[in-house]
Amino acid sequence: MMKKETLILQIDQPQSISRAVEIVQSGGVIAFPTDTVYGIGVSAFNEMAIEKLYQVKGRSYQKAIPILVSDQEELARITPPLDQNVKAIIQRFWPGAITLIIPLLKGMPENLSPTQTVGVRIPDFKLTRDLLSHTGPLAATSANISGGEITLTAEEVAENLGGMIDLILDGGKTPGGVPSTVLDCTQAELIILREGPISLDTIKLAIDS
Repeated sequence: MMKKETLILQIDQPQSISRAVEIVQSGGVIAFPTDTVYGIGVSAFNEMAIEKLYQVKGRSYQKAIPILVSDQEELARITPPLDQNVKAIIQRFWPGAITLIIPLLKGMPENLSPTQTVGVRIPDFKLTRDLLSHTGPLAATSANISGGEITLTAEEVAENLGGMIDLILDGGKTPGGVPSTVLDCTQAELIILREGPISLDTIKLAIDS
């Protein structure tokens, strides 16, 4: 992949968000902090930008790209209406470190997922939600080469992906440090696909209460 100059800006500066929006709207790739680890993202509605994301990360096309949204209202843009159990989980744990695998709305870019499902979450980090409220839903994954160490600072992102992405938004060290729990909500029985900060027992308690 051809190297490019990667801009690094502080995420809490208004001009930084404006620049990030410009890059996302033009099909570029940005990196940013979340409540768990640093992520890289592109517009969830831009098929060519999503292709860039796979290439930057070296990610298998058999693995879907999750989507981050700023609030629950944005879900209507990417998924059909959800059942009551999923809504209960969302009410209890979002914003938070849990990614829900839910149906993908028809018409979304095909390269988001090899199936008609996608992982979605709202991060529990105000700066990230502020960013998402301006960019719209982002197809986003951890800011590292597939199989490599997760990144917790902008400096680590630059070491891993500098020259391959357009912008790094520096928000300091991420507060979580552990990737989110991934919960499959597409079957009759809830299944944890990746262990994370929120356990299955805790999730079931939220549904039953």
